Amino acid sequence: MSDRTGIFAGDDPFALARSWLAEAEKSEPNDPNAIALATADADGLPNVRMVLLKEIEDAAFVFYTNYGSAKGQEIAATGKAAFVMHWKSLRRQIRVRGPVTREEGPQADAYYASRSLKSRLGAWASEQSRPLASRAALMAEVAKVTATQGPMPKRPPFWGGFRITPVEIEFWADGAFRLHDRFVWRRRNPADDWNITRLNP
Repeated sequence: MSDRTGIFAGDDPFALARSWLAEAEKSEPNDPNAIALATADADGLPNVRMVLLKEIEDAAFVFYTNYGSAKGQEIAATGKAAFVMHWKSLRRQIRVRGPVTREEGPQADAYYASRSLKSRLGAWASEQSRPLASRAALMAEVAKVTATQGPMPKRPPFWGGFRITPVEIEFWADGAFRLHDRFVWRRRNPADDWNITRLNP
């Protein structure tokens, strides 16, 4: 596509996403890897929340969470999710949609081990998204987990990664007079080639 130049140039959307994220890491004051993750419940009612994207692989996007959380259960039920990354400092965003699979092997173990001890113990202690009597009850559970798991806790079996392998990725950049630049990469299945289209703002 002749006018897909500059910040939109390239034949690999994952390399392009990594490039945009690297730029954002220099200008965003907090969490440049934050994504607004969207899922849907059994009734089709959407849910959205902020999570941290931990890796842009050669063919997928990976984040980690409690599998028993609302998002974990909704992803398990539908096998699909979407997210948007937005950087005010760059006036850019990336939107992603696609099927989701779990990452619960050595890669998940390695990421869990890289987290601070308090974060690792917190993953054991929190029954994410479930009712909590009080903060004191949570801290008591953290103390209990600390005593039972010790200083080198293994990754909980209910906590790990999700890998989104997109069938759609849209790159958006702010334009003067709201004439934004938008290019969407689409494919029917993750194994197919990409079709790239410029969209109206």
